[in-house]
Amino acid sequence: MAVELPDNVVVTKLDELASWCRKNSLWPMPFATACCGIELMATGASRHDLARFGAEVMRFSPRQCDLMIVAGRVVMKMLPVLQRIWQQMHEPKWCISMGACASTGGVFDTYCVVQGIDRFIPVDMYVPGCPPRPEQLIQSIIDLQDMIQREGTISGQEFETSERNRPKRALLELPMYGEFRNPQSAISH
Repeated sequence: MAVELPDNVVVTKLDELASWCRKNSLWPMPFATACCGIELMATGASRHDLARFGAEVMRFSPRQCDLMIVAGRVVMKMLPVLQRIWQQMHEPKWCISMGACASTGGVFDTYCVVQGIDRFIPVDMYVPGCPPRPEQLIQSIIDLQDMIQREGTISGQEFETSERNRPKRALLELPMYGEFRNPQSAISH
């Protein structure tokens, strides 16, 4: 015998409901420098209106954010600040690397510019371009929302993977300044 439900009742799995809530209420933490920062600001403006995608509330407090958007080049002096902000964000959290400079160092192949932030914090989405257009950032947020909907669980099992929690190369303590040690060998000892 089939049970008939009223029109105002929805039945779903609890994991899917939690993932739907997470994906539609992203609060970005902008970490923007140079020209990519201008494109990030344009994304929130009236022409592109990031609010339509559930990510309009840009907060400048890491404890209120769950999405970090690193837009533009990051120099070594700013790296500890970036890492501290990332560590202060609560789980579940995600990161978008916006632009060639944040993803690979871009045209700044120098000792003082970080050659890809993924060496120091986990990155979920990369947005190519120099600088990327606001439409590209919006597309990456939509792709991230799809990923959140597919992977999310109430218990947060997707964040307990060894690859995501593995210490990054810059976070490992080295015996001497300037000495390079393979991060894999440091983890195994």
